[in-house]
Amino acid sequence: MKILMVNKFLYPNGGSETYIFKLSEYLKSIGHEVQFFGMEHEGRCVGNSAGQYTADMDFHGGNIIEKLSYPIKTVYSAEARRKLNIVLDDFKPDAVHLNNFNFQLTPSVILAVKDYEKRTGSKVRIVMTAHDEQLVCPNHLMFTNGKICEKCLGGKYINCVQNRCIHDSAAKSLVGAAEGYYWKTHRAYEYIDAIICPTEFLKSKLDTNKALKNKTTVIQNFTEPRPKLKVNKADYILYFGRFSTEKGIELLLAAKDYRFTCAGCGPYEEQVDAAENITNLGFQNGAALEMLVRTARCTVLPSICIENCPFSVLESISLGTPVIGAATGGVPELIDDGETGLLFETGNQREFENAIETIMADDALAERLAQNCLNKEFHTVETYCKELIKIYQGN
Repeated sequence: MKILMVNKFLYPNGGSETYIFKLSEYLKSIGHEVQFFGMEHEGRCVGNSAGQYTADMDFHGGNIIEKLSYPIKTVYSAEARRKLNIVLDDFKPDAVHLNNFNFQLTPSVILAVKDYEKRTGSKVRIVMTAHDEQLVCPNHLMFTNGKICEKCLGGKYINCVQNRCIHDSAAKSLVGAAEGYYWKTHRAYEYIDAIICPTEFLKSKLDTNKALKNKTTVIQNFTEPRPKLKVNKADYILYFGRFSTEKGIELLLAAKDYRFTCAGCGPYEEQVDAAENITNLGFQNGAALEMLVRTARCTVLPSICIENCPFSVLESISLGTPVIGAATGGVPELIDDGETGLLFETGNQREFENAIETIMADDALAERLAQNCLNKEFHTVETYCKELIKIYQGN
């Protein structure tokens, strides 16, 4: 098959990029042809044979003239529609796989596929992987003013403006709400054939949109196969990720009776570095991060925002390390409470510390949880693609 991956960033930037790169690498290894469409960027590492990409939109830089055009371009991108049509004519894909496209590419890319079908008489499967709540929430997070928020579900996007949900900016929130209403009116999402959700939780939220309800299906994210190694565990609790309010970093700072090892960076880096109960190793990746995770007594995911299918949980369990996780979003679908980790009420400091104490004070329990993690099976990219190809084919 010929598959066109559409994602706004075509360079390593986050979880969705890791997903499309690993997915595409495997699809090509089994004989499929894969090309990419998204923004041009100095770090772009994949592309298409037509050499067509939209101009890079830098919301934090760029000149004044460019920024004045952003409110319109983030709702509807004529450039994305035009250039994607060129790519479609050149590549002639069997399936277009959408990922993150809002704001920079916009749902104009969906209309481009319909343009191509009408022009050529071809049928192209439009498949989307939902990495977040972008189809039902203007700020993509269902999290605003430090709290989980579901007020926009059902298409009530005016709440985004009233609560200044996007970067606490009335102007940006107005643009986000306008985008939601514009595409609700133009019904572009109805053209998507299938939407892959990594958790039942995310599916339930997308299903609040009647246009999406019969299109969603759940396939849990994949992890890379790891050697099932039983190692000697050290007595440290590991947090790896972003140091920010929504990720619950303040719960770690307040848990002064316990020592944490942290691997990350972010807005709270200064407070983390100054905390007497935290050793910060800074951002880690690759083999160094894998060893940190594998030898930790446990890892923690204290997020107070919605987490759909965090790779940190999948990675930790697949490496044989139990996770103490906030019961937010799709996390309870990933952690078997009492078997591969412990769940606690989101934002509850006492429950968080009780869960830590439970694992740190009981060697037998910690060992049992670690063994259960090694026995846990998640999708590999191979098993994931078997399901994905069926969706590409309309089965």
